[in-house]
Amino acid sequence: MNIPHIQIRTTDAQLGLNIADAKQVIRQPRATQHIEQPAAILEMHTTRGIMRIDSTQARRDVGLISPAEFTSKYASEARQKAMQGIARRASEGRQMMEISKDPNAIATIAKQNTFPTPAKLGIDFIPSVGSVKLDYTPAKLDINAQEQKAKISAQVNKPVHEYTPGKVSGYMIQHASIDIDVIG
Repeated sequence: MNIPHIQIRTTDAQLGLNIADAKQVIRQPRATQHIEQPAAILEMHTTRGIMRIDSTQARRDVGLISPAEFTSKYASEARQKAMQGIARRASEGRQMMEISKDPNAIATIAKQNTFPTPAKLGIDFIPSVGSVKLDYTPAKLDINAQEQKAKISAQVNKPVHEYTPGKVSGYMIQHASIDIDVIG
């Protein structure tokens, strides 16, 4: 017995695609900006330093004195020397009056006048230490600075965006088919 068979053949459909890529361009322009820095305001005030030097005592120590002081000083010394001379002569006169008690009175007086008191030896500092007086008022400097803030103006520019969409189109390369045959 012959049984018929069914034979089925199929062909798949094939689809082709045409694809155009999308294009996107983004540009960011630089920001527009302006920066200005004003100079700081600077004020300076100075008070000069003052140096006072008083050398009056040092000048006196080396003999440089005013005419009034010179006259007063040497008049006082002359008065003192005159009084010393009067006292010495009075003392010598007394010794001469009492020559009967001391027969060597003239020799004693001559010896006193011949060998006066020995001179003082040593080093004198002229002018004396600390005789120059210094007084110093230091200088003052006042500085007033005011900063100035920077002036910044900035404008942000929007980005430039260009977009071309992609495109897809389809076409049939091969259509689907079914063939059925009966064998037998």
